[in-house]
Amino acid sequence: MPPNKPSIVKRLVERFLKYNSKKKVLPADRLFEFFESAFLSVSSKLGLLGDSNNFGIIGDGTPVETASYPRSKPTCTCNTKGISKCNHPRFYSQPDCNSGWNSSREKYFNGYYLCMISTSDSHYDLPLYPRLNPASRHDLVSFVISFIEFSQRYSLGNTSKMLLDATHDAEAIYKLLKHYETGPFIDLNIKTKKIFSTESNIQISPVDIPVCPIGLNMKSNGFDKSQNRRKWHCPLARGTKISCETPCSSAKYDRTFHTSNKDNLRLFTKTPRSSKEWKNTYKRRTSIERSNKREKVDYSLEHGRHRSTKMWYIRIYAIMMCQHIDAWYFHSKDTLNLKEIIFA
Repeated sequence: MPPNKPSIVKRLVERFLKYNSKKKVLPADRLFEFFESAFLSVSSKLGLLGDSNNFGIIGDGTPVETASYPRSKPTCTCNTKGISKCNHPRFYSQPDCNSGWNSSREKYFNGYYLCMISTSDSHYDLPLYPRLNPASRHDLVSFVISFIEFSQRYSLGNTSKMLLDATHDAEAIYKLLKHYETGPFIDLNIKTKKIFSTESNIQISPVDIPVCPIGLNMKSNGFDKSQNRRKWHCPLARGTKISCETPCSSAKYDRTFHTSNKDNLRLFTKTPRSSKEWKNTYKRRTSIERSNKREKVDYSLEHGRHRSTKMWYIRIYAIMMCQHIDAWYFHSKDTLNLKEIIFA
């Protein structure tokens, strides 16, 4: 569903980029510090998270239903007097838990929206950082908050790429990732897939490929790091020979065109969506869905009957620890030095 306030993500990111908010202490920070030192560090030493100095992460969310209805207790005695409905305040055991819409099951639910960040370079689908958001909070807002918190807390390496689905295809998300020097691998939203015009007679296809005047996709001719732009040339050119019947340029080495992310961060990503590198990298995005399935189905995340957000965080982190222990077990079949690495 679209957000109630369409510009909220843009204003949220712009405010962060302007004031660069500092790290705030959260109740779950002690859990993450223990999880990072005792589990993520071990998985990193085993090579299960990928290259620690240059690894990719994935972000995605999933609904977590905690109860059939919001839990609350009356603060008055109207019920004993036969008054079933009153306007007195009520005490809620989970004030940051509310109702939202589950698009996959097509129903309303009461609980949280769990925004999870995991690694894309792990074949064991290992999670990195969980964030419980109110169920009514939109996916984009939840991701912005979760990614900023993760970037401020994770200390075992640098992220080079972020894989997201088409829901996160917003210009503000690209600006946020650029601020953290993280390459975006985000699928374009179907609603925005169209031909884009330029100041010249060259158009841009929905997969960020320039289209020549006769309707053919231009061929990539490398990336210029000094100018931070990608070069494209005529699709019918073979060296100095051009087989086009109506050439659109009199240049000796055919028609060329440059695209830069300065013109459009969303369309002209550093790794083009039409390249093999982008396609091979984006295949790993479904890893986080398998990770969420492990948490919700295999480890019965939603079967908990806790009445506080702190207990739900403890349950989530315990499940994440089990996921890493499972990965150590399967990895130890090939290497017998697991105990030495853990206690190193």
